[in-house]
Amino acid sequence: MELKDVNKKLPKASGVYFFRKSRRKTPLYIGKATSLKDRVRSYFGNDLAHTRGAHMVHMINEADSITFEATDSVLEALLLEASLIKKYKPPYNTKEKSDKSFNYVVVTKEEFSRIEVVRGKELYDEGTENYKKIYGPFPKGNELKDALKIIRKIFPWRDSKCEQGSGKPCFNRQIGLCPGVCTGEISKKEYLQVIKHITYLFAGKKKTILLDLEIRMKRAVAHEEFEEAAIFRNQIFSLNHIQDVALIKKYTNTMGGVRLEAYDVAHMSGQSSVGVMVVMEAGVFAKNSYRKFKLRETRGNDDVNNLKEILMRRFKHSEWQLPQLVVVDGGRAQVNIAQSVLASFNLKIPVIGVVKDSSHNASRFIGGGKYMKDAKDQIIMVNAEAHRFAINYHKNLRAKAFRVSK
Repeated sequence: MELKDVNKKLPKASGVYFFRKSRRKTPLYIGKATSLKDRVRSYFGNDLAHTRGAHMVHMINEADSITFEATDSVLEALLLEASLIKKYKPPYNTKEKSDKSFNYVVVTKEEFSRIEVVRGKELYDEGTENYKKIYGPFPKGNELKDALKIIRKIFPWRDSKCEQGSGKPCFNRQIGLCPGVCTGEISKKEYLQVIKHITYLFAGKKKTILLDLEIRMKRAVAHEEFEEAAIFRNQIFSLNHIQDVALIKKYTNTMGGVRLEAYDVAHMSGQSSVGVMVVMEAGVFAKNSYRKFKLRETRGNDDVNNLKEILMRRFKHSEWQLPQLVVVDGGRAQVNIAQSVLASFNLKIPVIGVVKDSSHNASRFIGGGKYMKDAKDQIIMVNAEAHRFAINYHKNLRAKAFRVSK
């Protein structure tokens, strides 16, 4: 088999590739790739024996075809690779590494299950009776660790440091990585649904998750449970814009990690106006850096000057870390006022305005320059998070004011 025989059909997309031999159902080897075309090409270089070992040279000589399955993201390719290796047990994958040295993801048998990573040796030596689900093997521990960070941002779970029903929030509850098992904020039924979505993701059933979340979001809206609906909406958005392991590393390795700050305003007919700042660092929401601002009532629904007040108050805090990019909700007027505020502090920070359509989805962008090429998904996500945070803050203030008036 030669590269020219397979090169034309291979896409640049992420996915999983299979080296095969005729009349054999089990693939010889399964691997994942950020770019299927580039990854497969690397097997046909003169240095394969040096970089991958003699057994890979034998595999190439034995294989007579290559097939592939494209995925929407590198993270999904990582999960799919693990499930397929477990299913087929390709001979050249097992030659690369012993099952005992692989990593596995397990779901514990508890009322409120934990998601953990265990070594293959532990499964062999200690047994599997304490686990209701096991996923893997995952050949590379660092990639799995990064992938779990991404998944936990979308579907938070409890870990061994979360004491069920203690009434005291664990550390991960405080930073949004535990859904509140410790504080009693989530029921057993709700938590089981979270675990179910995680297991579906590991089983490659993202479409099933999205359909379920869509139904739940619409049901919550119909019952005017808008805060719960916002959670489902954000999960849908995150699944459709999964920040790949490779993407996070890219941002982590340039400018010490890009910090985005997004701002939004919320009010009802000009009443109880509030503003918020949300932060994303290296592709991850930094919730401990979020800020809330109560705005002057006399300004009403003047969103441009409300934004000016927020930015003036924020950038007076010289002790706060500066962003590499400022994202504002709105058009040219909002971008202009943000630029003027930054100029008054002698700061040269790019500003991007996110213009929404009638469904409140991002339709176009103003400004941003080079960041629009590499960080578009992050800009959309951080803008949506600012809107969610502002609405929740405003809703909580109105509820508090209503209780006081009664």
